[in-house]
Amino acid sequence: GTVPFPRLDLPAKVDGSLVFAGDVRLPGMVFAAIAHGPQGDTVLSRFDKAAALAVAGCSAVVTDKRWVAAVANTWFAADKAVKATAPRFRAHGPIADTAPIEQALETALQKGKPSRVAAVGNPDALMAKPSLTARYDIEPALHAALETPTAVARLRDGKLELWLATQAPEAARKVAAKAAGVPLADVILYPMHAGGSFDARLDTRIAGEVAVIAKKTGKPVQLMYSRWQDSLSTYPRTPLAAQMSAVVSDDKQTLLGWRTRLAMPATAIEAGQRLLHGKDATEARKAAAGTADPLACAGAMPRYTVPAMAVDHIPVSLGLPTAWYRGNSHGIGAFLTESFVDEVAHFAGREPLAFRMAMLGNEPRLAACLQGVAKLATWGGGGEGSGQGIACHRIDLGIDTSTRSGFIAVVATARRDVNGVKVERLSAYADLGRIVNQDIARQQIEGGLVFGMATTLGGSSTYAKGLPLAGHLGELGLTLLADCPAIDVAFADSAEPPFDPGELSVAAVAPAIANALFSATGLRFRRLPLLSEGL
Repeated sequence: GTVPFPRLDLPAKVDGSLVFAGDVRLPGMVFAAIAHGPQGDTVLSRFDKAAALAVAGCSAVVTDKRWVAAVANTWFAADKAVKATAPRFRAHGPIADTAPIEQALETALQKGKPSRVAAVGNPDALMAKPSLTARYDIEPALHAALETPTAVARLRDGKLELWLATQAPEAARKVAAKAAGVPLADVILYPMHAGGSFDARLDTRIAGEVAVIAKKTGKPVQLMYSRWQDSLSTYPRTPLAAQMSAVVSDDKQTLLGWRTRLAMPATAIEAGQRLLHGKDATEARKAAAGTADPLACAGAMPRYTVPAMAVDHIPVSLGLPTAWYRGNSHGIGAFLTESFVDEVAHFAGREPLAFRMAMLGNEPRLAACLQGVAKLATWGGGGEGSGQGIACHRIDLGIDTSTRSGFIAVVATARRDVNGVKVERLSAYADLGRIVNQDIARQQIEGGLVFGMATTLGGSSTYAKGLPLAGHLGELGLTLLADCPAIDVAFADSAEPPFDPGELSVAAVAPAIANALFSATGLRFRRLPLLSEGL
């Protein structure tokens, strides 16, 4: 596992020769830019075709139910032309708006009927008088990949060729075949490298859009979203409201009961309806409405030995489609569980690491990660003013005997400064089973830590009338190179089956930073992104 293998893809990434969809050039190819409607159930109602065609280089305007596109001899001309159409969209149903979204989550959390999606014992009787209760909230976050969605299509001799980056190539082929009216067997997809995804490339809409444009123009076409269109149309990380409750023994030495209650959309079902059944966002939301979703809540069950624990889901249908996002439900669940267990530790007057370790007798690999990161980070106990916070998480993939597990623990050192939050150091200790290439594993952990930090401190957007109020990279508060902390990574020596670190590396970052800020300031930050509650 320690032998450094050469990266086959690295030379091309360094010298710029790696080919992305935006680099594809075909004989006679034209370029297209697109304008989507506001997030929600909106349809195109009117647009100015003549204004677009008056733009130099613009040769065509193509429309569909929910979008309008302009075609030109350069992408910049196409973008200018599609803006000239000044499209208007009509709402046929709910649209994304932060105030109604937050009100729906609040109402569901307070009055909605919960469904139990995971349990050990039954904590409900204990929860009549919880020792500690706290409210947590998470805002929708944009994927914000460096490369915006881009695809090339050519329809020739009854066969449709596609060049695009996708995490779901078969689904993309089906969408394109339906859009172009050709048999699936006649759709050829050339998978391209992605300039970032974070699960955004599970969205296959662009395959259908570029296929329609290629068919209507009769020419090879490259469709590229502007940054604004990417931010507008992407299906974000789900927002949620959570009520965390715990019961500790009278002597405050033992955690007796735990309940997590989540008001949130059935994101996994909703995403599955789009990806696996070809439904559009509105149809998918309707199909998922009112259905409890264990997969969307998968990260919310603590791994600690507690006599009675439960996770309840109150499904909420919003005007905002939601999607998978790097870290997925575990990125959400770890923030809730590891922040709240830290609260319980302090309520009980216990040192945070020792409190966790006492409940991990059945989780030796997770306990070893906590011990490993404590040594790596020179853990000092997380006392008042220390600026240190600790968190851990486990992810399982597979079913029954084929299950693989990954474990990670993170220590963050952070403080408040004039710009908000300064994260000075992130230390991670991971058990990924048998590691084939430790260099790549380390890079994935490092990248996940930085991504997790970015989404802990920024990356989110509010909405008004279906439009994101943070539509450009500079408005998202993302981590800059100058903001990156010192990073330490170490691995367990393990012969267990290998585990993918891509999602695992993100999960424990947010609670570690939140817990670090508590030790630095005495304030609990219970909303992502941190400081968004204005404290």
